[in-house]
Amino acid sequence: MVRFTEIRDALMPIEDPEIHLKVLDLGLLYGVEICPGKNGDKVKVLMTLTSPACPYGPMLLAQIHGALAKVAGIRDVEVNLTFDPTWDPRTMATEETLDALGIF
Repeated sequence: MVRFTEIRDALMPIEDPEIHLKVLDLGLLYGVEICPGKNGDKVKVLMTLTSPACPYGPMLLAQIHGALAKVAGIRDVEVNLTFDPTWDPRTMATEETLDALGIF
């Protein structure tokens, strides 16, 4: 079974192309579910965007899908988008990311 650390490591390099901050540090990933299978695991990701009008949404979803598809032991990837709850950097982003965004 694939481990959450492998998933995290695969997703860590992915950045929001508009603000050049990592999607993990921004808190855009709301959940990751690993569904074990005989021939490999299915990984389901629930995520949001910084704005419902984000023009980079399809690209970010494709990058996340592609990064996870390369992880050994993962046979299928499902990436779902939600805006409930709405992304709020004050409660979802790391301290370093808040500093980079200029939010105090």
